[in-house]
Amino acid sequence: MSKINAFAGVDVGSLGTKAVILVNGEIAGSSLIRTGINSVENGLESLEKALDSANLKKEDLKYIVGTGYGRISAPYANKTITEITCHAKGAHYLHPATRTIIDMGGQDCKAIRVDEEGNVVDFAMNDKCAAGTGRFLEVMANVFKVDISELGPLALKATQVLPVSSTCTVFAESETVSLLARGEKPEDIIIGVHHAIANRIKGLFSRVGIQSDVFFSGGVAKNTGMRKALEEVLEVRIANPKNDPQLVGAIGAAVSAQKLYEKGGNVNQRSA
Repeated sequence: MSKINAFAGVDVGSLGTKAVILVNGEIAGSSLIRTGINSVENGLESLEKALDSANLKKEDLKYIVGTGYGRISAPYANKTITEITCHAKGAHYLHPATRTIIDMGGQDCKAIRVDEEGNVVDFAMNDKCAAGTGRFLEVMANVFKVDISELGPLALKATQVLPVSSTCTVFAESETVSLLARGEKPEDIIIGVHHAIANRIKGLFSRVGIQSDVFFSGGVAKNTGMRKALEEVLEVRIANPKNDPQLVGAIGAAVSAQKLYEKGGNVNQRSA
């Protein structure tokens, strides 16, 4: 077996599949690919790309943890762990002062509170509706005929927050079309859309509480307009680590892989 202390975390999400390699506790490689129809192939492809970026081979890995939407199909993993736990561990690794996490992915949103060790204390989840997810923002981007990556910068150009009352994707789309038809500025509507999402997330935190420091993870965390809206609605400052927020779950999975191995975890162990 390789003498390199290398561990991997693979996060198969609904829209993106991520992998991170840890060597001696430091991030040595990572990858992010679009999730396709085959979760097993996605996970293996992302893992191979991350290994290539770390200049390692799969045989160098001592332990692999799978997480995310597709973790039920991860035969390459020694163990699978929920994405809530992995986002908690990943956020703690990147920003140890984290006590609250906002995780916004492609198809769900989570409000997570953690202790000083990065253990989950409580959480609430929105997984029944597209509101507060990347999918909601994709629909809005289509209405404005822009790429989803342009929504954040456009929101920051707003001169006022034009309220969008509905967080139902269908009704919000119709409401947005009506606002555009009456001549409202697109950027003022877009920041209104972000505030509508932030208010939806505020409802999740009414159930679990919110405590500083606050960490924003998931693909939507790349959206500067969403970050601004959350800070204004939740009245908090959000930590701003340098790492890609979309990799947080995979980072947490890799951190968990190292800890499990060091505790003598069975390399053939599987867990939901």
